[in-house]
Amino acid sequence: MIEEYADRVWRGETDDSIVDMGMAGGGVVTISEGLGWWSGFGNVITFETAGELALFDTSSPFSAAQLHQDVRGWSRAPLTTAFYSHGHIDHVFGIAPFEESGPRPTVYAHEAVVARFERYLLTNGYNAVINQRQFQSSKLRWPTDYRNPDATYRDALTVRLGGLTFELFHAKGETDDATVAYVPEHRLLLPGDLFIWVTPNCGNPQKVQRYPREWVHALRRMAALDAEIMLPSHGAPIFGRDRIRQALLETAEWLESLVTQTLDLLNAGARLDEIVHAVRPAQHLADRPYLRARYDEPEFVVRNLWRLYGGWYDGNPANLKPAPEAVLARSVAELAGGPQALADAALKALSEGDERLAGHLAEMAALAAPDDPGVHRVRAEVFSARAANEASLMAKGVFTWAAAESGDRATP
Repeated sequence: MIEEYADRVWRGETDDSIVDMGMAGGGVVTISEGLGWWSGFGNVITFETAGELALFDTSSPFSAAQLHQDVRGWSRAPLTTAFYSHGHIDHVFGIAPFEESGPRPTVYAHEAVVARFERYLLTNGYNAVINQRQFQSSKLRWPTDYRNPDATYRDALTVRLGGLTFELFHAKGETDDATVAYVPEHRLLLPGDLFIWVTPNCGNPQKVQRYPREWVHALRRMAALDAEIMLPSHGAPIFGRDRIRQALLETAEWLESLVTQTLDLLNAGARLDEIVHAVRPAQHLADRPYLRARYDEPEFVVRNLWRLYGGWYDGNPANLKPAPEAVLARSVAELAGGPQALADAALKALSEGDERLAGHLAEMAALAAPDDPGVHRVRAEVFSARAANEASLMAKGVFTWAAAESGDRATP
């Protein structure tokens, strides 16, 4: 039963999150009469009411065909309504197969989703590169054709379909275009990506601005709804009012602690470097299965808060108008006795357990001698070690990519 599976995830006995996708490939699981849950990289919640089908989120371009097949195994009703929890591509690309074989559904979303799609077109190449790096998929291509919503709203909207009521409200968190839905007939909360079974993804180092403080407010607003079922757009369901409230309120507490610490230090005039190395997440919540830093990381959230409230200047005057990185690297290499001396120092730091220092030295050596295979062998070793010892997908992706870059250049 789905309740037993969800209980195992709650107790930490099995994993299901934006990273794990524990039940992906299992088709649509019936939660209650007329309510289904499809697990994938971008969950989809299905509704059948009065002979109509509705979807909350629609999954990715890579799984649209499978979603259509699985949903049609659950319901033959025509798809008339769909909701985007936000505009990330793993939530907005599953409608096409339904439209090819049936009527055009009405798609509801926050008004900022349209602006997101426009930005994706402006930065198509960049988004392809950063997602190839994040997910270690060199063949990934960023879409250029988007299914725009038919109806948008700004603050809140109520949609009635058959015997169901979808109470929508806007929130900021991972994105500026998030929609939360509450369906009172099922006492169902649909948080989208505002809860993903890992620490909040609001510091992603390669993505645009996120909103940690507003995310805290959204989590508390959702907790106040007293839902009995929560179906996130990533990760397992949560059943029971008390568990839902605990998960949402403790996530809010965890995130608010980072916000408070960062703002206190920022207001005291601390540099970004000092803040990044001083702020720590709440230790009494470290054992929660929904608060593991396996996708994003606390220090990335801190940097995002600095960007939001402090701008891009990090407090170091040398970084205001810096020398080109390669020029600085060559100067330091000369002082150290050459690029190989920096590479040797990187390996020494790595052997002594200081991976952060090793990363700086290896990168500097490669910038000083970009065509030296020996230097690149060291850089590959250092960043391979860094990737192996990281827990978050974000860090693993960047370090693995760096190691592969140098691996390709390590042979003369």
